[in-house]
Amino acid sequence: MPYEAPTHTVERSLRATTGAKVVAGVDEVGRGAWAGPVTVCAAVTGLRRPPEGLTDSKLITPKRRDQLAVVLADWVTAHALGHASPQEIDELGMTAALRLAAVRALEALPVRPDAVILDGKHDYLGPPWRVRTVIKGDQSCVAVAAASVIAKVWRDRMMAELGEPGDGIEDFAFGSNAGYPSPVHRAALEERGPTAYHRLSWSYLDALPQWRHLKKARRSEESLELENGGQLGFEF
Repeated sequence: MPYEAPTHTVERSLRATTGAKVVAGVDEVGRGAWAGPVTVCAAVTGLRRPPEGLTDSKLITPKRRDQLAVVLADWVTAHALGHASPQEIDELGMTAALRLAAVRALEALPVRPDAVILDGKHDYLGPPWRVRTVIKGDQSCVAVAAASVIAKVWRDRMMAELGEPGDGIEDFAFGSNAGYPSPVHRAALEERGPTAYHRLSWSYLDALPQWRHLKKARRSEESLELENGGQLGFEF
């Protein structure tokens, strides 16, 4: 399906209007998963021409994502990943967990960004970061698209490597569903119950009477809203 290549338009605007010299694109993956961390990538790309085919990671085949991630690792000026664990998501709620992961990514960059382009319409970062939110920024902004691909590839790899042979984790097929609620994942949950990698404050446990006692209290209505919205969109 044809799509328009991302550009540096937003970054150029930020440089012109705010005087920012270092602009980072930020995107997350794993918000709607039932297991695993939420992962955020911060990428600084400068104004160079992007690699061919760069766009939102969800629009690229897994094979092409892997190829692009290798190219991007050398092409970007800098990038860093931040994660918030399932336990932190349960404890803090999704909004705060996203901010925690994003701050970890941004603070791991070799140079602190003067401005941040954040994918989506909600600024979950806030002060002291100077943020420009862009709906579908992972399709329209080069730095955000780069962050999208890197975050997706690395989180998928992390999920595929969870557990040890023979411990039953393989029954959840995290290598193919990345912690999202695929049929295999749902079946394993019903039979085995949640693992140490699952988010225990999420509503999927309501449909599992034998495991419902493991559910943790939700922290906020905002986190519940994000959770329920995230479950509708799978990112296999």
